[in-house]
Amino acid sequence: MILVLLWLAVCLMPVPLAVRSLELATGQVGTPGTLRVVWCEALGEGRYDCRGWFTPDRGGPAVEVAASPDSEPGDVRRAQLTPEGDRAVQAGPKGVLAALSLPGMGLAGLGFLPYVVMYWLEARRGRRAAVTGGVLVTAAGTVLMVAGLVAAYS
Repeated sequence: MILVLLWLAVCLMPVPLAVRSLELATGQVGTPGTLRVVWCEALGEGRYDCRGWFTPDRGGPAVEVAASPDSEPGDVRRAQLTPEGDRAVQAGPKGVLAALSLPGMGLAGLGFLPYVVMYWLEARRGRRAAVTGGVLVTAAGTVLMVAGLVAAYS
């Protein structure tokens, strides 16, 4: 039973973690504008630190901010500045898809949980439906996750 609860927790945890990113990507919080990535520094082991200039749509001075580590110098994109003013994230449909990639992974992980519970309880009825539902839910979560990753890195 503990394993089932842990499985459930691990798969549902991405949802509250994605709320802030979704709010930024949809423009509910932060300042809309344009991000121009100026430089990226390799930190080793495939990690990068990128910085750029964010120019608000309403005018005002450009501010230096942290950019997504998947950026490249010279990238110019629509972005949303966090309320703290230290980071700019991609806005619009690509930003929303990128923010949904982690919840998509959680959804994919939840797909077969009903079947596992039924198997554990030795329930014979409904297992075939649980497998069919698991395949569909896992496929939907995988598609959402892959679409988010493609949007984030394109």
